[in-house]
Amino acid sequence: MDSLDLQVLTQARDWFVAGHRVWLVTVLETWGSAPRPPGALLALRDDGPVVGSVSGGCVEDDLIARVRAGDRVDAPALIHYGVSKEEAARFGLPCGGTLRLVQEPLRAVDWIEELLARTARHELVARRLDLDSGAVSLEPAVRGEAFSFDGRCLRALFGPRWRLLIVGAGQLSRVLAQMALALDFEVVCCDPREEYGPGWDVTGTCFSTAMPDDLALELQLDPHSAVVALTHDPKLDDLVLLEALKSPAFYVGALGSRANNARRRERLALFDLSPEEIARLHGPIGLHLGARTPAEIAVAILAEIVAVRHGVELVQKKPVAPSERVAAPTEGPTGG
Repeated sequence: MDSLDLQVLTQARDWFVAGHRVWLVTVLETWGSAPRPPGALLALRDDGPVVGSVSGGCVEDDLIARVRAGDRVDAPALIHYGVSKEEAARFGLPCGGTLRLVQEPLRAVDWIEELLARTARHELVARRLDLDSGAVSLEPAVRGEAFSFDGRCLRALFGPRWRLLIVGAGQLSRVLAQMALALDFEVVCCDPREEYGPGWDVTGTCFSTAMPDDLALELQLDPHSAVVALTHDPKLDDLVLLEALKSPAFYVGALGSRANNARRRERLALFDLSPEEIARLHGPIGLHLGARTPAEIAVAILAEIVAVRHGVELVQKKPVAPSERVAAPTEGPTGG
């Protein structure tokens, strides 16, 4: 799941508490080309407002029209769209796509409160809905599980937001933080240097003046966490890398040229890191895009983070030939 589903549940809870009737709609199964995957969630209010998406098109409009016309289910009910080519075309489902949904009335919000609290603690939670009884329960989940539906019960996963720890509060870090927020990351920036903290002004992020390694331990880095070291100062970057590379963080990267990163790996090998842990380091950081400006470098970094998060095999970074360099020589997209 993504954190947009948590936003859907938050809004559904608020509507319910305000006295509205609310229905949750979940994508159960798709056939052919479908805009939204199984587990995608939508909340619908009794007077028409909607949050979330199950198709990104006319299906939402039809659900709204059903509620406004008085077609309001009192128990979980299955809905099919796109059974025929004509209906698929009507609802904007490409290539004859078909959607199977379940619509359920929201009867209580205590489970939403618990789910939001647990995901805020960076727990991965599964919500189970019994279509026969309408009963909702929560249970622990593990990374790698997927949405499931066996014809009677659906099991949807809700997890913590993807989190990005940025070490260093320079210009690149500010641009990177802004872009990461747009990608729905929870962003934490850390820089104990007194010259940099006062200039950090990225709304929506958290800023810390703690030592990076201490903060990494405090955050309890998990498989939803990424760490990027951008200070060029070994006293700061190496310290956080020592902790991050031993953690379950799914991505750890460091700014610097190939030569600087080779020396960094030599330094890290002097500590209690295994060769496998050191090999997890992405450095030079970012995909090779020919990036030179802070914004371009930030794009390269986030592109690599997203690719790693989705398990996409990374294209080998190739050095830029001297004849192709149009600015001061650098090695890799974030040389230095």
